[in-house]
Amino acid sequence: MTHTSSRLRNMMLCALFAALTAVCSQIAIPTPWGVPINLALFSVYMAGTMLGAAGGFVSQLVFVALAAVGLPVLAGFAGGPAAIFGLTGGYVVGYVLAALLVGFLAAHGRRTVPFLCLYMVAGCAACYLLGTLWFSVLSGNGFVASLAMCVFPYLPCDVFKILLAAVLTRALDRRLALSRK
Repeated sequence: MTHTSSRLRNMMLCALFAALTAVCSQIAIPTPWGVPINLALFSVYMAGTMLGAAGGFVSQLVFVALAAVGLPVLAGFAGGPAAIFGLTGGYVVGYVLAALLVGFLAAHGRRTVPFLCLYMVAGCAACYLLGTLWFSVLSGNGFVASLAMCVFPYLPCDVFKILLAAVLTRALDRRLALSRK
């Protein structure tokens, strides 16, 4: 593969994972406190493991940029500066950090399901830390109260997303290895 075609392939994959995050964001369950339960983190994990740290970072940065300019890519077809700088903005920005962290760990560590799950837990924790601090500041709630509203109810779904992403990553790794032979 030439350098130009490799760059084009990487740009297309980043765009694909930004689009996947937009689609997964729409698969959401609204909550009374305004932080929906959605599948966005699943695509963030996949972006990190499949594109690496740089590609995962860029794909989620593109997603955040699309939201920032007003495209309705966030849960509930939200978008624009008000959505990015609103209560859930820290979680959206946290996608960039999570993809970077998961991608780095997956590229430098073992790519078994248990290890991939650990990398994704670290990415989830980074996203939740940033998002919860942001939510706490903007809402005026204490950090522990914000954790109770914005993290604890989401953990059962996060376990599912992490397991699914780890198993899918391993399956894709095997499939891609076979296609390169």
